[in-house]
Amino acid sequence: MDKHPSTTDILAETESRFLNVGDFHVHYKRIGSGPRLVLLLHGSFMSLRSWRHLMAPLAEAATVVAIDRPVCGRTSRPLPKGKGPSPYAAEAQADLVAELIQALGFEQAVVVGHSTGGTVAVLTALRHPGRVEGLVLIGAMIFSGYATSEVPGPVLAGMRATKPVFWRFMRFLIRRLYDPALRKFWHGPEGFPAEDLAAYRADFMQGPWGQAFFELFLASHKLDLDPRLPDIQVPALVVTGDHDRAVKPEESRRLADRLPNSELRVIEDCGHLPHEEKHAQFLEALVRYLERLDTGG
Repeated sequence: MDKHPSTTDILAETESRFLNVGDFHVHYKRIGSGPRLVLLLHGSFMSLRSWRHLMAPLAEAATVVAIDRPVCGRTSRPLPKGKGPSPYAAEAQADLVAELIQALGFEQAVVVGHSTGGTVAVLTALRHPGRVEGLVLIGAMIFSGYATSEVPGPVLAGMRATKPVFWRFMRFLIRRLYDPALRKFWHGPEGFPAEDLAAYRADFMQGPWGQAFFELFLASHKLDLDPRLPDIQVPALVVTGDHDRAVKPEESRRLADRLPNSELRVIEDCGHLPHEEKHAQFLEALVRYLERLDTGG
């Protein structure tokens, strides 16, 4: 496993900040003062600590911001009322990212998204192309899972009518399955670090997390991203671990093929978290990508 303890310390010591964006009180950490904004979007069930190895080195040449995405970390978990659009829908999350970029004082950002954070990053580029300078997509969920799941209408209506029953059942399942699910994100024999697993669990299970996650589940639907991918013209870096079991490497290869201006990096002996399990290799690829953005190469 890569070692870079100083980056962990710097992130832990960095002051937490909050911004009111849309329906959310968004928790974020900001390091650096460079002219480029690198915005980091973690995957489901995690938090901004997912970027602890990367923020300090990236901040040498850029402004780096990591946020707790809706339903995660210290970002608020508002419970929707009425029948209006859900703030937890993927489209609403993409709109939040675009608004956040402006609220941070920038016109554009390089948006780095892992797993479902990659789904939101792609949606942001499609819905707000002027706000995205570039995309870095790590095990991005585009052709499976979150991006393609949809509850049948009659079932969805029944779940909405009996919310307390279903959100309590979902909370029970997540409590039982949380640790085994995250362990599968790791490939190396050392396994998912126990202290990180405990920290992620504590980050996720805050406030009305069961109810909020159920709202996100209700708002999930098929996004039909595949036919829209050629519309994304910004330079993209697609990264996958060669042993990713959550988003198969074949899906990342397909994504790189579908994006008109992209490159693929496969990180060996690695699972679903290249930016954690093999963070030195990932950082090298990301820095080279940012350098190519600067030169237009």
